[in-house]
Amino acid sequence: MRTNGSRPVITRDTTRWVLIGAALMMALSMGIRQSLSLFLTPVTHDLALTAAQFTLSIAVQNAVWGIAQAPVSMLADRFGMRSLMVSGALIYLLGVCTMGLAGGSFALVLSGCFIGVAMACTASSLAMTAAARAVSEAKRSMTLGIVSAVGSMGTPVVAMSVQGLLKNYDWHMGILLFVVLAMALLPVAYFAGGADKLPRPTGNKATMGEVLGQAVRHRGFLVMSACYFVCGLNLIFLTTHLPNYLNICGLDPMLSAEALAIIGAVNIAGSWVAGWLGGKFPKHLLLGILYLLRSCTIAAFFIVPPSPTSTLVFATVMGMLWLGVIPLTGGLVAEMFGTRYMATLLGMSFVVHQTGSFLGAWGGGLIFDALGSYDRAWQTGVLIGAIAGVVQIAFGGPPRRSELKLVPGVATSA
Repeated sequence: MRTNGSRPVITRDTTRWVLIGAALMMALSMGIRQSLSLFLTPVTHDLALTAAQFTLSIAVQNAVWGIAQAPVSMLADRFGMRSLMVSGALIYLLGVCTMGLAGGSFALVLSGCFIGVAMACTASSLAMTAAARAVSEAKRSMTLGIVSAVGSMGTPVVAMSVQGLLKNYDWHMGILLFVVLAMALLPVAYFAGGADKLPRPTGNKATMGEVLGQAVRHRGFLVMSACYFVCGLNLIFLTTHLPNYLNICGLDPMLSAEALAIIGAVNIAGSWVAGWLGGKFPKHLLLGILYLLRSCTIAAFFIVPPSPTSTLVFATVMGMLWLGVIPLTGGLVAEMFGTRYMATLLGMSFVVHQTGSFLGAWGGGLIFDALGSYDRAWQTGVLIGAIAGVVQIAFGGPPRRSELKLVPGVATSA
């Protein structure tokens, strides 16, 4: 970045490295996290644990991620993102090492706590904020879609690599791969944190407190955040329990890794398409349609007798619907309030998302242990997903004129 008098000027190199860092940071952090469910069978067998005990660690991880996201995002908006991103990478490394040394459920839960904090520093909220600040408003939706798409590449690569190791070696070899990937997070987090050097938006004169006060009274933001709950519940239920579901159905364990890999690969296109559509159509409508399509897809998969073909078709369709919410929610928050406190606002909504994630991971394990089946779990997810889609479409649009009492500077800030 160079200066023009006293005003900083964004160079292409600065923007390029921020976007590359944000995308790779998402790819690594999400790739590791999305592949943790592959350890359910070998870890529970080796450590003599139940499915609920293992999934509790993933549920705690998601709960801690949600709890930590808001304060981490506030710190990032106030003091800068780079130090938090790099610290998050170090904590991620501590988390995967703790998992590798685990001898029981307590260590797994502790590992989940570390990884949860690390995700708050290295995953979508800060990555999307960094990317949004690096480009103009006209290019924002498409850019967020592209960054999210590249970030999705981590899931297929990590899932297939880990499953290959688990098939031929002890599960600790998979953890060793996670250690290497967590170490690779350090330099890309540093590059993504270059967003701190970009000029802050000048149009936003409101304080953080004023923006937060407006957010808790903004119908569109509240509806988006509430519906975000179902996103966390359904996706974490699938990533956590799909391998075990396929295993009890007598299908090849490698199929679960193939399904996760296909989801991640197809989501590259899905995220890009969501970002492109978000630049042309109302984002709240697209979010509602996405939730409805997810519910229909999940219902169809569990109704049809499981087979390799149905699993891979399901993975392909879900891949198009997987993380398209990230560019849409990020773009929607930027439209509502600008990017100055975008990380904080995304962190607030993410608390609700992670509440759903906690219930999806742990609740699925409890239902399976109690009933020996996932039927009630997926039926509940489908129902609330459909409700969320309808609510998002009906009530998630721009506020009516009578509701529009914005803090000066918030609505017009970029």
